[in-house]
This record gives sequence, C-alpha cells and structure tokens, in this order.
Amino acid sequence: MNERIGALILAAGKGTRMKSDAPKVLKTLLGEPMLWYGERAMAALLGERVLTVIGHRAEAVEAAFPDLAGRFVLQAEQLGTGHALSVAMPRLVDEGYTHVLVANGDAPLVTAESLGAFIKEALDAAADVAFVSIELPDPGAYGRVVRQGGGVRIVEAKDYDTSRDGPATGEINAGVYLLRLEAIAPLLAKLRNDNKNGEYYITDLVALGAEAGLAVLAVNRGDDPAYLGINSPRELVAAEEALRRRIVDAHLDAGVVVRAAEAVRIGPRVTIAPGVELCGPLELYGDTSLAAGVTVWSHCVLARAAIGENVTLHSFCHLQDARVAAGCQVGPYARLRPGARLLEGAKIGNFVEMKKSTLGPGAKASHLTYLGDADVGAEANIGAGTITCNYDGVNKHKTVIGAHAFIGSNSALVAPVTIGDGALVGAGSVITSNVPDGALALGRGRQVTKPRK
Repeated sequence: MNERIGALILAAGKGTRMKSDAPKVLKTLLGEPMLWYGERAMAALLGERVLTVIGHRAEAVEAAFPDLAGRFVLQAEQLGTGHALSVAMPRLVDEGYTHVLVANGDAPLVTAESLGAFIKEALDAAADVAFVSIELPDPGAYGRVVRQGGGVRIVEAKDYDTSRDGPATGEINAGVYLLRLEAIAPLLAKLRNDNKNGEYYITDLVALGAEAGLAVLAVNRGDDPAYLGINSPRELVAAEEALRRRIVDAHLDAGVVVRAAEAVRIGPRVTIAPGVELCGPLELYGDTSLAAGVTVWSHCVLARAAIGENVTLHSFCHLQDARVAAGCQVGPYARLRPGARLLEGAKIGNFVEMKKSTLGPGAKASHLTYLGDADVGAEANIGAGTITCNYDGVNKHKTVIGAHAFIGSNSALVAPVTIGDGALVGAGSVITSNVPDGALALGRGRQVTKPRK
C-alpha cells in the first residue's frame, strides 16, 4: 500500500477542569503553549501535513500560532471527539490522505519517536483502526480498554459499568489513533451520542470497526506516562516538572554544567553550548541561546535572549529580547529589556536597566543607570545615577553618546541630545543641548557655601 499519512490534533475543547476560560491548549509548560508540543511532535514526523481542530476561543488559538494559518479546522459546536473527526474528514480527504494520525492537543509529553513507532506497528499489522493504550494503577477519568471475547473496545469512564464491562484492569485509552480513512468513513455516520455526556466519541470507532470486521489493533505502551492528557492545574504542573527534568537531563548529557539542577527551568527551544555553566535557581525560555564559555549565576531569568561567547551573567539579572556579544559582563541585578544590545566587551553592573539601546564595545555602565533609546559609543563610561530622559510625555526620543565620552554621576541627558566623542559631562548635570566632540558640559547650579548659624 502506498500510504499517505496526515495528522489531526484535537484542540477544540474548553477544558473545564482547568478552571479557566482560556483554551486549555494555550496553557503553558516552560514558556510554550501546550499545543506547541503536539504540533512539534507531529510536524517532526509529517511536516506540514498536520491539521488542528479548534473550537472554544478559536480566535485566541489562531492568534497564538500565526505560522499555522490555513492549517486549522473549525469545530463550531463542540459535540465530542467523533464529531471533531467528522468535521475534519472532508479536508483530510481533499488533501489525499490514506490514513490519519489523531492525537489530543493536551498531551505535551508525547514524542515524535514514540508516535513514529506506533505508526510503524499499526501499518505493519495492516490495521484499519489502531490506538495506543497504557496501564495505570488508577484509571481515573480515562476511557477504559475492555477486552472481551477476543475483541477490544473503549468505554468512557462515565459510561463504564462493571456488571457489563467487567472489573477495570487499569488499561486505558491514551487518545492516539491511526485510522485508515476509507475504512472508517462509513462508520462516522453510525456514531451516537446516547451517553452521559451527550457527545459523539471517536473511541466508539473501535467497537464499530470490530463489528464491521475491520482490523482493530490496540498497541499497549505499558505504564508510559508521556501519553497522559492534562485535565487539571495539578496535572499541568506535574507534566511541566516531568518535562523540566527531561530537558535538564538532556543538557547535562550534552556537556552543560547544571548546578542545583532541581531549580533550573529550561524551555524546549533553548540552545546551550557544551561547557556552559548554569547555577540554579534560574529560568531560560523561548529561543534563548548561550554560546561557549558562558556562565549564568543564580536567580537569572532569560527570555528570547542571545548570549555570546565568554559572557558572565551575575546573579539576579533579567533579560528579555536582548543581545549580549562576546566577553561582556552583566549584573548583578541588571535588567535588559527588549532591544537592548551589548557589543563586545561591554559591561553593565548593579541596578542598570537598558531598553532599546546599544552599549558599544568596551563601554561601561556600572551602577544605578537607565539607558532608554540610547546609542553609547565604544569605551564610553556612564557614571552612577545617569539616566537618559527619553520620553516627553508623548513621544520617545534618542540619546547618542560618542566613543570615549565620560558621563559624570547623577546626570540627566534630556533627549533628543548628542554627546560627542571624548566629551565630558560633569557630575550632577542636566544636559538639554548637544555637546561637541571633546567638550566639557556642566549643567548645574554653582555651589554656595555659607557659615552655619
């Protein structure tokens, strides 16, 4: 058979047990939405052949994933997983798929490798309807797998009846299916909603397939917890902790030194060179990258930050959408906001904040400084207590500080203003006009000393 496999992620539900009106699949683990993990695993196997069924707060899901535009299927009424498959069926057929891999959007720990192994086993068995099962000591609210008379079916937890279905064995439905579209298409019309939830279940395709003489296969993955869905805040944080340990362990195995590893949180898109040293507690999120020779001390938080070679980030620094070039020193207690750039060998120290500003090669701002909308030249020295007054109440304005300039402590530079190369601004000055290259600028009242009474 020449199989062409597509994928369908079911992400339309509200997730009432999360106690939030936000779509459940947008709840985050290590800084990434739950749905991101499923999309990544599916895409690793099938590229762009992944569709996602959305419903509750659909516009919020679409806004969170602009790169998936055109790959969503709207389930306007959330009438169950079987209904979601029926809504997506015309699209799956139009795109020419012979099989569809179906998974819930609330299982972020499932890996591409595990899904690939399941697909291979199902195809090797020529199964028309295949699904993954796992075994739990307490099946909880998961659908039970019932094996009777040589057959297999799935019964939702609310509808399970021990007098009819026998004692629970602990084997439950993991919510992952491989379905041959031509075989299951006639069965969709036979799905019924005469159950306690009044929904059309995709799980009923298992029993319907067996009754129709189709090849039905349950692939048991033992006690693998990666397939468990997330239905409550407690389950969310438990899954996040499992994912955190998995990622930290992978970085340790790759040669990253992670001290106090139990307090280190690293997002799945973070890249870290071997030999980097991290000391928890700290947090790294988004597409943050750490080059060789970097040291990050405790209590730092980095989001979408790029850190060059041989940089030291001292404790209690916060970097967001910032770029730090090789050989820089940052902190402690420094904050780099979006658009902050440190060029080679620059240094910012205690309680320095930068926003949309560049600190040139070898330049220093060592203490108690705010640089907003500023360009600072090479080897310039910014004294303690200096601020760039970039906002006039309506608009933001730019400050330019030339190479080798020296800004005295407790100065206020009122933008727009340019301080020339090699210029000196006296301590305590308020500068409102441009300062030429090499000039001395003083903007303060003359000291008056009188005898004490």
